[in-house]
Amino acid sequence: MILFFALCFVGVAIAGFCAFVIFWPLTLVHIRDRHGALGAQWGEGAFLKPVALRWLLSGDYRQITDTSLSGLATPARISLCVIMFGLTMAGLLALWAEAFA
Repeated sequence: MILFFALCFVGVAIAGFCAFVIFWPLTLVHIRDRHGALGAQWGEGAFLKPVALRWLLSGDYRQITDTSLSGLATPARISLCVIMFGLTMAGLLALWAEAFA
């Protein structure tokens, strides 16, 4: 039963990944088009760059007064948190199942 719940959390992480793949590229395109200095700071291919992901996770996009950017970056941030939460819980449950096996 514990491994079933671990698998359910993997499914939650996959759902978060699907949302991340939708909203994060839209956010990056918006940054490239409207906030060129920030986009130039990260360079090309910022999709998985640690500095860009750290910017997203820390919520630094809220410092920029652009409601469109906030509207795109907030779901991307939530989905990234869901990915991390789902994989963490799946790993913990798998370790718990292994401990009692």
